[in-house]
Amino acid sequence: MQQNLSTFVARTPARLCRHVLLGTLAIATLAGCQSMQAGKATTAPTTSIPQKLENFNINGKIGVTVPSDSGTTGGSAFYAWAQEDDRFAIELIGALGIGKTNIEYNGSTATLVSEKTGTMTADDPETLLQKATGWQAPISQMPYWISGRSAPSDSNSETDAQNRLISAVNGEWQASFSYSGNDTKPSKITARQSQGYKVVMTINHQN
Repeated sequence: MQQNLSTFVARTPARLCRHVLLGTLAIATLAGCQSMQAGKATTAPTTSIPQKLENFNINGKIGVTVPSDSGTTGGSAFYAWAQEDDRFAIELIGALGIGKTNIEYNGSTATLVSEKTGTMTADDPETLLQKATGWQAPISQMPYWISGRSAPSDSNSETDAQNRLISAVNGEWQASFSYSGNDTKPSKITARQSQGYKVVMTINHQN
C-alpha cells in the first residue's frame, strides 16, 4: 500500500494538471445537469445500503468557507484523492491559502506537507487540517459519503426514492448529496457545520 500511495503522490501532479481543465469543464457541466430524483425521504433498509468503497480514485474541486469576526473567509483547491482501505493520499493544488499540499494518512498518523507549513503530523486528518489552516472538514466521514452511504458515526440519514443517500448528520455537521442522472455515487457533497464552517466538494469518480 505504501508503495502505491508513494507512486500516486509522485505521479499525481502531472495527472492532476491534465485533469484540471477537464475537471473544470466536467464540474460546470455537472452544475447544469445535476438532478435528484427525490421522493419521500426515508431511512434506507439495511439490505439496500451501498457498501463503502474500500478503494477509489476521485478528483474535482473543494471549497471551504470559514467563519470569522468580519464575516466569512474561504478558499478553494483542485484535488486528487486515492484511497485504499483506511489509508489515503490527497494532493491539493491552489490549496486553501497554504500552497500546493499533500496529505497522507496511514491509518494511525496523518501527515501534511505544504510549501507554506513544511511537514506537519497529527493523530487524525481533521486535527491536522485545523492545525495547518484553522479550517474544519469532516474528512473521516468522507470515504463513506463518497461511496453514497452514511458513516457508522452518523446520527441520522435520509434517502430518496431510489435509496440514494440525500442527507446525513454527523455531530455538528449536516451533509447533503447531489447526483448526476441515475448515478448511485454522489457527484457533489455539501457539508455545513453549526459554527459556520462549510465544505463543498465536487466529485469525478475515476473507478
